[in-house]
Amino acid sequence: MSELLKGKTAIVTGGGTGIGTAVATRFAAEGAKVLITGRRESLLAEVQNRLPEGSVHIFAGDVVHDAEAMAAAALTISGRIDILVNNAAVDPEGTVLDMPEEEWRKAIEINLTGPFLMMKAVLPHMIEAGKGVIINMSSLAGLRCIPSMAAYSSSKAGLIGLTRATAFDFGKYGVRVNAICPGPVKTEAMDRAMRPLAAELGIDIDGAYDQLAAFLPLGRSADASEIAGTALFLASDDASFITGAVISADGGATIVDPCGPALGPDGNVSGDH
Repeated sequence: MSELLKGKTAIVTGGGTGIGTAVATRFAAEGAKVLITGRRESLLAEVQNRLPEGSVHIFAGDVVHDAEAMAAAALTISGRIDILVNNAAVDPEGTVLDMPEEEWRKAIEINLTGPFLMMKAVLPHMIEAGKGVIINMSSLAGLRCIPSMAAYSSSKAGLIGLTRATAFDFGKYGVRVNAICPGPVKTEAMDRAMRPLAAELGIDIDGAYDQLAAFLPLGRSADASEIAGTALFLASDDASFITGAVISADGGATIVDPCGPALGPDGNVSGDH
């Protein structure tokens, strides 16, 4: 590795699984000291034990209630916080009519208020240093709606707005704030979400991923390490003039016309007509 983050200290929320683990792994490989946070200490410890000794520290807690404590824990590593990756999230299913209010509130709290509180906790330290990077993990769902995911789509769209507002307000202090919008990514959580589709179609999980990605320009789902690569770029000095950006790491999903799946390879409507 090129050690693009040598000497940096990063916080990655939701670092015990999926994209968060991939980001922490890549950051550590590039020379950063990483504090991973999450509610399940056992998962955090598994990640810590897999990576080089001393490269990863853990904090078991909730971004809604423990943001200040997480920032304080990161400061004990090196006395600085260079990078924050707001990745922790939940994705309850439901429309406005059938989603319980408590599930709505939980999604908004963790997916939107949590990043707000984490930024509130780290920004004073970044301002004092005259530099810093914040990466908010939004979603394709924040740009294009997903059926029966009202709370998730709303919270991720809100996170894009919060990203831009924070970039606008704190750029003058040398703080860069950007968002990543992943499309379908192969993670443990996504595997669970794909099981009903796989069962309905009578196929395995890999087949369900293929079905999901069939109309993407790249024709496949992503590996979590690919999203980590996007995060690494935004965290590095190679992205020194990028702030307020919303990066779609989605295999081209946002450029596909909704009518596309109904068209054959020759551009004509497929099926009987």
